[in-house]
Amino acid sequence: MQVLVDARRPTPPGQSVREQRESWNAYAARLSRPHPDTLDVRDTVASNSGLSVPVRIYRPKAAAGLTPCMLYMHGGGYMLGDLDSSDSIAWGFAAETGATVISVDYRLTPEHPWPAGFDDCWTALLWAVAQGPAIGIDPGRLVVGGARAGGRFAASLSQKANIEGGPRIRAQAVIYANAGPIPDAGSMVDFATGFGLTAARTTEFGQLLFPDGPWLDDPVAFPVMADDLEGLPPTLVHMAEFDPIRDAGRAYAAKLVLAGNDVTVRTARGMIHGFMRARFTGPQAAAEYKFICDFLASHMT
Repeated sequence: MQVLVDARRPTPPGQSVREQRESWNAYAARLSRPHPDTLDVRDTVASNSGLSVPVRIYRPKAAAGLTPCMLYMHGGGYMLGDLDSSDSIAWGFAAETGATVISVDYRLTPEHPWPAGFDDCWTALLWAVAQGPAIGIDPGRLVVGGARAGGRFAASLSQKANIEGGPRIRAQAVIYANAGPIPDAGSMVDFATGFGLTAARTTEFGQLLFPDGPWLDDPVAFPVMADDLEGLPPTLVHMAEFDPIRDAGRAYAAKLVLAGNDVTVRTARGMIHGFMRARFTGPQAAAEYKFICDFLASHMT
């Protein structure tokens, strides 16, 4: 995990939102790698129901016919990140699974609180299903996944699709698992500072997402608080051991199990929030990333 620590730079207090985004993108760039020549990569716009959302599509050049599809949502606390900062994570899923990956550039807080970013992800999901063969994918073999904020959106997509009777999602990967916070969780105390993401920053991100107070009674906004979690797709809940939001992931996984869902729970031992970015330099991080890819690939056949 030292590579993640070394890539960070001290953040002066009082930074503007723009400056925080620039710092985040610079951090991501220090850890990124260009996509391999085995992938075709293009930027386009996903449009549905009056919304237009920038997306980046990664498709293996060797793909013959229609491929499975992964809809990927980046992390960044709902406030940071874009298609470039998440590029290395997204293209890796395409390279490892053979699926076409659609990375979503959803709107960010504080300019766009809930449900704007989620609505963008839902728009991209509906667009991918509607486009299907036109973009080279089989919409019947579609999975969703995301990291931290994106993992929350993945869980919310599965929740809404379940409530509305579709689209069908084959599986979901909730990485640095978070389907809504558990503010008094032990991990928020034990790993409040000193492990990259802080408990205070986690709370701040949540307040920016819900500036008028959390929508606790909305099962799409807060899947971990939902009364009904039956019938969700097979789920990977993947957590870092030393992460303030780890126990929020544990709570979500436990509730999924109690509701009778197929759940795979994995804790990345000895790792901190953001471990996927260390996969180029650390074999353990690479193994954790491969675990996610293997889980998704097993549900896209």
